[in-house]
Amino acid sequence: MQRRAFISSAAATAATLATPMLRAQTLPGGPVRIVVGFPPGGGTDALARVVGQKLGVMWNTSVIIENKAGAAGVIAADYVAKQPGDGNTLLMAHINSHALAPALGIKLGYNAERDFVPISMVGVTPNLLVCNADQSARTVAEVVALCKGKPGAISFASAGGGSAQHFALEMLKLQAKIFALHIPYRGSGPALVDLIGGQVNYCFETMTSATPHVKSGKAIAIAQTRLNRAKGHPNVPTMAESGFPGFEATVWYGLMGPAKMPSAMVQRMNEDVNKVLAMPDVREKMEQYGAEDGGGST
Repeated sequence: MQRRAFISSAAATAATLATPMLRAQTLPGGPVRIVVGFPPGGGTDALARVVGQKLGVMWNTSVIIENKAGAAGVIAADYVAKQPGDGNTLLMAHINSHALAPALGIKLGYNAERDFVPISMVGVTPNLLVCNADQSARTVAEVVALCKGKPGAISFASAGGGSAQHFALEMLKLQAKIFALHIPYRGSGPALVDLIGGQVNYCFETMTSATPHVKSGKAIAIAQTRLNRAKGHPNVPTMAESGFPGFEATVWYGLMGPAKMPSAMVQRMNEDVNKVLAMPDVREKMEQYGAEDGGGST
């Protein structure tokens, strides 16, 4: 009887010890970097910091946001694609680097499908058409009329040539038959700084990066670019409501890793990101940023 009790006790102890060991094997050793392809102050950076802070607490390790700006996110994606698949380096992927750049036929040092493993969708946001407080044209119709009255003189900033924000501007130019000056920047942060400072007149910007400036009154929201209004900006009309039926220009963000990450680690990270996105304070922030439809399986 004593022998049976000892064996049962030993087995229970082994199972208890094994559980954290097995869990540890599904997480990377040491600090984790989430690489962002844009400067601080943009939407990709903001979402990475919200998710990264929670994951750091959950994993009991440092989760560091590392900004590698340039080429509308392509430089960061190229960097992460060449990292070991140990989970220590992840990418806050973006529609620019994983959909628009490949679709444009840009010569890339990575294959967007082959060289990455998707971990979780973090969110999909509209762009906001915004202006600074000095602009008198504050509806889509007024902006179009202004551009037609001063062809080539009205400037629009973007987060970079070939970015989702740039594409939104080109859609407007085509559909409204206007000519406007495109000013590309190395990310949303610097573009918004110059917009607020009056160096440029307007821009399409991700709702995530534009929202803090709209809430503070430094930028004016004119329209949003999903077919339905985002919960975070219920009073801002869509482009479709503003005279451009079917106008949709969204931005998606997703956490990815290098292709050779172990499947068990990817699954664990997916489950943990889903837990983070379900947290009430995170949901509140995502709603404010206009980021919806995050989470799901790999």
